[in-house]
Amino acid sequence: MKRSCGILLPISALPSPYGIGSLGKEAYEFVDFLASANQSWWQMLPVGPTSYGDSPYQSFSAYAGNPYFIDLDMLCEEDLLKKTELQIDWGTDSTEVDYAKIYEHRFVVLERAAERGWERDKAEVLRFAETHSRWLPDYALFMALKRSFGMRPWTEWEDEDIRLHKEKAVIEYRKRLDKDIRLFTYIQYLFFKQWDTFRAYAKEKGIGIIGDLPIYVAMDSADVWADPKSFQLDEKNMPIEVAGVPPDYFCEDGQLWGNPLYDWDAMKKDGYGWWIRRIAGASELYDVLRIDHFRGLESYWAVPYGAKNAKEGRWIKGPGMDLVGVLANWFPNVQFIAEDLGFLTPEVHQLLEESGLPGMKILEFAFNPKELSDYLPHTYRNNCVCYAGTHDNAPIMAWKDEADPLEVAFASQYFGLNAEEGFYWGMLRGGLSSTADLFVAQMQDYLGLGAESRMNTPSVLGGNWQWRLQKEQITEELAKKIAELAHIFGRTSGR
Repeated sequence: MKRSCGILLPISALPSPYGIGSLGKEAYEFVDFLASANQSWWQMLPVGPTSYGDSPYQSFSAYAGNPYFIDLDMLCEEDLLKKTELQIDWGTDSTEVDYAKIYEHRFVVLERAAERGWERDKAEVLRFAETHSRWLPDYALFMALKRSFGMRPWTEWEDEDIRLHKEKAVIEYRKRLDKDIRLFTYIQYLFFKQWDTFRAYAKEKGIGIIGDLPIYVAMDSADVWADPKSFQLDEKNMPIEVAGVPPDYFCEDGQLWGNPLYDWDAMKKDGYGWWIRRIAGASELYDVLRIDHFRGLESYWAVPYGAKNAKEGRWIKGPGMDLVGVLANWFPNVQFIAEDLGFLTPEVHQLLEESGLPGMKILEFAFNPKELSDYLPHTYRNNCVCYAGTHDNAPIMAWKDEADPLEVAFASQYFGLNAEEGFYWGMLRGGLSSTADLFVAQMQDYLGLGAESRMNTPSVLGGNWQWRLQKEQITEELAKKIAELAHIFGRTSGR
């Protein structure tokens, strides 16, 4: 990766008249903003369909696109919808996503588009379905089944034969739920059609897409329901242990994620085919993949299913270079970033070193005055990515208010921060000037926003994934200022 810089902004946070960001005009305008700001990368959160809690890290599929991101104005231009049909209450606050309103109305509108478009687009849709036959039939059936069973998790479906994905039941339900299967197939056709056009535009403008690859998949997903043998499940396809992280400085109970754990022995037997297929799918969407919770590939924290918190867990050895080496050989042209945060051991450091992947450095973690940190920029190697903060961190100005005053004082001393330049501009300057090959900051940081714009607070239920950008916040003056900083610190060479 050449010396460059990028901005982190979820698609959901883009401005839109329909309650949530989409792949429409505002996405193209943000690409233009990035190009004029001398940025080379747009980093996003996962773009899969979200489930309970609205987290992009808990998706119904590791392959499918989020129906919420399909742009409705474009569907009007294709005569699939009428403008009058979009005069709906999508939420009253343009600064936040109202997921309840989106959930209530979005599929009604998309179903109307599918009814109008299926016969017209049938040949294209069938070609799309054939191209994506490894995952789309299971996903479309899974979503149709969820509708049939009141959107409850598949582990609660009354019909045990379909819950256990028995072949005879699968054939029967495919016939019975044909209409809804076509709906969810068509929705994915629309998403990927818009995505491919958007991505081509970004490439034309010199903007690469950095995508987030969650290490785990959701229990309530087509991935687990259709392929239980790849996970640590019992004879009833219920988890034996689940994923999380142990107690630490930030959370005394640890974090109980609840995702099913992989059966690494079973995966190894076919050469990690599950992971090869997953990376192949992700590379259709993104130019660079950030592997979330990379340390879990070395050792992972396993918590007994049903535990109230993550304290009871244990460390179990992961596949390490056995898997990483396979992926590197299969995908020599795919660039990866290792999210090497959390409880790091010498073994994790060794895995990162052997993999050759760039790790992550977080400026907001750097300024412990009692112990010099390897997150301080003067310690960096080139082969790393410096972040002011990620979606799990407070924006810079919120960090300034919430952090230990001694840490803030240390940051001020280290970077020579001053009122004339502005605290957040000084922090951004510090990251841009580092030796890291890539520097990424949240859009909120370039706007100097505070705690109200935080995207996610780990281990806190509710209030996450809601912040939205306002159209008037994206200005030529801001782009010019960011561009000047990128130029000063030699980050305009692109990809």
